[in-house]
Amino acid sequence: MTNQPMQHHHEGDYMCLMKGLKELDFNGPSIPSALVLTGDHAFPLAMNSRGQVLMAASLYVRGRIVVFSHESFLTTLPDLVENALTWLRGDGSNNLSVGVHKNVKAVADNLSKSSFQVEVVDSFSQNQGFGVYVTDAYSVGEDPKDLVAFLKAGGGVLLAGQAWSWAADHPKENTLLQFQGNKVCGVAGIYISERKGEVECLPVYPEIPASWMTISVGKDFEDDLEFLLEDVSEFDLQGGQIASEILVHGPLAFPIGTTGDGKVFLAGAYYGQGRVIVVSHETFLGRESMAQFWNNAIHWLDEGRQGVVGVVPDHALNIMRRSGLQCEKTNFKDDLSVFVCTAYSSDYMKEIQHFVAEGGGLLIGGHAWYWTQTHSGQNPLTDFAGNQILNKMGLSLLGSTINGGVFKAPVPSQAIKDSYHFRHLLNRFAGHVSDGEDLTQQEEEFLKKLGKDCSTFLKMKPQDCTAYNQVVSTLTGILQKSGMPQVSDSCPVKAPRDHLLLNVGTLVYKVCPDPDALLPYLIKENPLLPVVYNQRLRINANTADGEEWISTGLYLSPGMKTFLSMPPEIINNGWKVIQIGCQTDHLNHEELKRAPCVHERFPITTEMMQVWNLWGGLIYLVAPPKTQVNGAKVVVQMAVPAPYYKSGETTPAQWALLRTAPSPWAELEFDNIIITVPSDNVRSLERPDELAALWDAIMRAVADLAVIPHKFPRKERFVTDVQISAGWMHAGYPVMAHKPSSSELVSTTHARTAGLWGPIHELGHNQQRSCWEFPPNTTEGTCNLWSVYVHEEVLGINREQANTAITLSERNKRAKEYVQGGRNLSSWECWVALETYLQLQEKFGWDAFKKVFAAYHKMTKFPGDNKGKMNLYAETFSQTVGMNLCGFFKSWGWPIEAATEEKLSNLPPWSDHPMVQYG
Repeated sequence: MTNQPMQHHHEGDYMCLMKGLKELDFNGPSIPSALVLTGDHAFPLAMNSRGQVLMAASLYVRGRIVVFSHESFLTTLPDLVENALTWLRGDGSNNLSVGVHKNVKAVADNLSKSSFQVEVVDSFSQNQGFGVYVTDAYSVGEDPKDLVAFLKAGGGVLLAGQAWSWAADHPKENTLLQFQGNKVCGVAGIYISERKGEVECLPVYPEIPASWMTISVGKDFEDDLEFLLEDVSEFDLQGGQIASEILVHGPLAFPIGTTGDGKVFLAGAYYGQGRVIVVSHETFLGRESMAQFWNNAIHWLDEGRQGVVGVVPDHALNIMRRSGLQCEKTNFKDDLSVFVCTAYSSDYMKEIQHFVAEGGGLLIGGHAWYWTQTHSGQNPLTDFAGNQILNKMGLSLLGSTINGGVFKAPVPSQAIKDSYHFRHLLNRFAGHVSDGEDLTQQEEEFLKKLGKDCSTFLKMKPQDCTAYNQVVSTLTGILQKSGMPQVSDSCPVKAPRDHLLLNVGTLVYKVCPDPDALLPYLIKENPLLPVVYNQRLRINANTADGEEWISTGLYLSPGMKTFLSMPPEIINNGWKVIQIGCQTDHLNHEELKRAPCVHERFPITTEMMQVWNLWGGLIYLVAPPKTQVNGAKVVVQMAVPAPYYKSGETTPAQWALLRTAPSPWAELEFDNIIITVPSDNVRSLERPDELAALWDAIMRAVADLAVIPHKFPRKERFVTDVQISAGWMHAGYPVMAHKPSSSELVSTTHARTAGLWGPIHELGHNQQRSCWEFPPNTTEGTCNLWSVYVHEEVLGINREQANTAITLSERNKRAKEYVQGGRNLSSWECWVALETYLQLQEKFGWDAFKKVFAAYHKMTKFPGDNKGKMNLYAETFSQTVGMNLCGFFKSWGWPIEAATEEKLSNLPPWSDHPMVQYG
């Protein structure tokens, strides 16, 4: 698997540092350390064939730093040193003074003929006025805060050294935090590790080097888990709290508490010189059953400083005080040792990040699922406050949830190996694809989860982040090596590996540096279709409470790009372009017949927009709710024409040509409904006007029964797909159905002979109103009133022929069994519930239902519970037909109250209703 180039904001920095260099020869007696990179701004300069980083650079606040993994490289690579000093000065700086620590005096000798003003010093001091300071990793001083302050204020630091020999001499010390050099470079997200690096002569790559082998965990965390889990055997998360799942994605981040299926609710990380722990519900910070863990956690975060712990949430204060450390109720301030807060505010975001990077401890609690549900259209990975703090630290709170339970604490010695860890498994999977490494059964089982986590991670899109780009590079390489499963109805995907590849393919295509080069590995058969140019469209919209999809009659092939010219009145007004027909269902099935997500949306933010989608699809404009636009002009630069019929506009002569248009998807737009089906289903449709007349009559009938105007505020949509998210069909905008339904939707003959029970059932769902619905009992029942009504009133098919479930014998059997079962409302659902309404209809007619629905339209206040709503319905229906129906509804087990009976006591009772015969 080849390395993929990484493109981000540091490419210019990399080019400056590598200027004029063709190779870096690391061969020699010196044994370097492998470097570990974290955060947004650290990027590799040299990477060996094992994926070990031997040199790196980073930014920290206003300053810059370059790190070599052995001090000898300061003299063996003089040209690189000069480039580094130039870059470290910063853009536009005139300060040529360079301070060189006496232990690396040879650097000063090599620079004697350069333009730099070099001074050899015994130690660093802020008042020396240097622009750049050069030192080995062993001479930064016991207290490197001055050098960190110099870096933070805009200084440049060139630091070199290895840590493996120090680690061997200090086996009980934490190399990442205690090794002297790391006290400076770790702040900027570069760590010199105890792992030895392999040397070789490396070419200088034109882009920042990348390798799947770098996607690994930078530490085993066994000692951290032993400290954190001392006297902790389990995590009791029982109760009503719903936690978020945590994505652990940084090279120095690790899970602490997980569910049996690998979902993380408690995690930790190293960030700079500090540490962080996140728990995915803030109430757990004050939970008594977790007191021992919090005691351990506070001491782990404090790192022995015995400093002040600042606590924001009141409920956490008492638990934290048991740690024996000084705890106080306070918001963030610089002089704390540990800061405890919730994840719902990004106040002090930068200050908190710098606080941790420079050695502070952070304990943060909160969930992102509620925020995700209440912030439609926003990205929790980037927009949720807690993640704006945590993402850089390698941890993110997700919109997915974890229910309560009691979960065993991990065994420290086995934690990374045996539990799920995003980077560890991604590295293992990349090795499996690249080198054929065998995966364990447990790793195989976790691949599907890895695919979902990769998709989530890719939505962060921080293009200047090396860790992010290394993952993109790895996934791009995986897809180029293995290809993506060519999923279809005849070739479904079941294996976890293929689930992973399908999940990530779409998103990698969107974020990788060269999507056109990746496309042939993702879509193997992609025939060139004839296109039309500069199609001018006039857009009219007058939307109500919901968004509306406006058809263009144009299609994009998979991966095909086009430009759209947008009118000023819809720019930055909530409008969007949606591609890929209307197949917007997100799939979560064990067996997939298409990728989980195949549509793409772009907000309309500029006059000229380029749009595309890996999976191709029909192009739509999406109008936001409560929007009015008349005659707005849109120009589509290039697209494939689709068979598109619109009542009142498309002439028979035009349709004779349009039905042969090359797009694989077609659309028929009638007065109140739009039907999207594979084009093969309309190629032989000679009289779309007859089909339009039928659907117009059906939709008028739907409106008549619902007692709403014949002109729908938004046309209904029907879309067929190879696979949908639930059921054979499901309601919504659009109504989704499986492909075999396509031919039925566009055939007047089929409709008038076999009927359209399923489609009308779904249209009925769209007419249900919560005020007269009693979920879950009537959810699949009352929608069938529309099926019965349309079949009898429009299609001329009586109810017994319309559906075998409502033959007279079946209905009588069902009613009898319901009574014999004790008239239990838990059994009053679907067909049983429908029977209640059919008995009402057969006594009082359809007009009674229309009058009842009309009465509800005039009401403004409704009960919120089923019992209250059922009493209101019984009262409303009784008043409408002038008969006391309490006895009838009670015979069906409805909880009719005495107050309702009293209100209706003056009306004659329906004493001979059909349920009397059952006693």
